[in-house]
Amino acid sequence: MFEDKTLVCRDCGNEFIFTASEQQFYADKGFQNEPGRCKACRDKRKAANGGFNRSDRPMYDVICAECGQPTQVPFQPRGDRPVYCRACFDKMRMENNDRW
Repeated sequence: MFEDKTLVCRDCGNEFIFTASEQQFYADKGFQNEPGRCKACRDKRKAANGGFNRSDRPMYDVICAECGQPTQVPFQPRGDRPVYCRACFDKMRMENNDRW
């Protein structure tokens, strides 16, 4: 269905291949834009941003306000609002979406 495409990097101007498998991945994820940078420029940009990614994010231990199970969240709770585990949060979100 997809064929390899040659794209031009917006940073360095070099050509790079946007493979058929990468295009399939983008389509599966619902991404609508093609990549604008080659791998080397993407890596350089990540390094310039301190190499931050989600796995570097600090996690905080909490107890779920719904089920009482210990869990971790990517923000420091302030104590003025309930905090939920992923399962309870998703369940509550689905219940709230059904009301609309």
